[in-house]
Amino acid sequence: MKYYSTHKQAPLASLKEAVVKGLAGDKGLYMPEQIHPFTSSEIAALKNKSFHEIACSVAQAFFGEDIEPAVLDTIVRETLAFNTPVVQVHDNIYSLELFHGPTLAFKDVGARFMARLLGYFIEKEGKEEVNVLVATSGDTGSAVANGFLGVPGIKVYVLYPKGKVSPIQECQFTTLGQNITALEIDGTFDDCQALVKSAFMDTALNQHMKLTSANSINVARFLPQSFYYFYAYAQLDKAGKADELVVCVPSGNFGNITAGLFGYFMGLPIKHFIAANNRNDIFLEYLKTGEYHPRPSVATLANAMDVGDPSNFARILDLFSKFEHPYQEIKKLISGYRYTNEEIATTMQQVYSTYQYVLDPHGACGYQALADAKLSPEETGVFLETAHPAKFKGTVDQILNSDIEIPEKLQEFMKGTKQSIPLTKDFETFKSYLLKQ
Repeated sequence: MKYYSTHKQAPLASLKEAVVKGLAGDKGLYMPEQIHPFTSSEIAALKNKSFHEIACSVAQAFFGEDIEPAVLDTIVRETLAFNTPVVQVHDNIYSLELFHGPTLAFKDVGARFMARLLGYFIEKEGKEEVNVLVATSGDTGSAVANGFLGVPGIKVYVLYPKGKVSPIQECQFTTLGQNITALEIDGTFDDCQALVKSAFMDTALNQHMKLTSANSINVARFLPQSFYYFYAYAQLDKAGKADELVVCVPSGNFGNITAGLFGYFMGLPIKHFIAANNRNDIFLEYLKTGEYHPRPSVATLANAMDVGDPSNFARILDLFSKFEHPYQEIKKLISGYRYTNEEIATTMQQVYSTYQYVLDPHGACGYQALADAKLSPEETGVFLETAHPAKFKGTVDQILNSDIEIPEKLQEFMKGTKQSIPLTKDFETFKSYLLKQ
């Protein structure tokens, strides 16, 4: 399989090149040259398969031309060493609980897969050390740091905005040490992401060290996230609830919903997608106007979605470019909603009071968008509950007047000592730091 750039100005790349480079030479994002569809009989058979078997089938469609079946099976098995239940909240609204991995966030899937795939390439080639740069608004940093922790031949630099991630999230990537370095940037997530992108384009840095990214701009990070869309469909199909499936995705950098769209174009019978936004509603404005205007992000309760210029918007445009009227097709398949902090808090309170289900702020956006979409009795809605509420314990407890239990996995992180290096958002300062490594 070859990978092309969304800007169409860079040479085609192999899977290994796309994973190691992260970003194409023309600053575009890599896309697989082909999307292998599933047959209707293969889709129907999913309900009789385990999560591991489903993920292997999907991984084979993406990566099977480049990786031996036994190796791919091992990578998938190590990636999915945890459970992912589909839970009925009430009536025809379900939660896909993607927070049962090591860092209790959905990004564990893509991060663990990429870490093992990149480690496989490095071990196979036996070449120089690879340096992973990752910008995080919360959960990406912890998932990537823990996914790559101790992997030989790889160093990870996590860039995060000072004071804009939850204390528990911060503990998950600042206390690890070993091959993980946390860089506390005096700015926003968008500033962190801009530093990473600028580093990829800097000649001196790339001559000094081999760089790649583990953000969802990397194909090995976002493509495996399609695994759980197939799994959710299979579980609901088994229950006879998948005929008219509406999937709602809390959206920040749009890698998650893009993975779902790949599933759709592979033949997964999803009727409609909903992108749930917080106040950073650039995509919703695009759906209303047809114009895309990125702007500085604003801080919200759902901090992992505080993105003012979502990178994966380029991939969404590319996926729909084959249509005569791409914008109209995007509007037909995807709708959007936005929620303020006050609305997020109200949703959390109402769902907890009525159904005894604890939402985190991101999942609250997903749930409320399904509620506001006013599903028909024939439709089933599933929202992606992307992180465990305890990762936002202070916020959740204050809103719900509760004292939610902190899972043992999170308690272990909180015992560590913060190790981070403060930097400004100035690129030359960041570049100078990396050149000394």
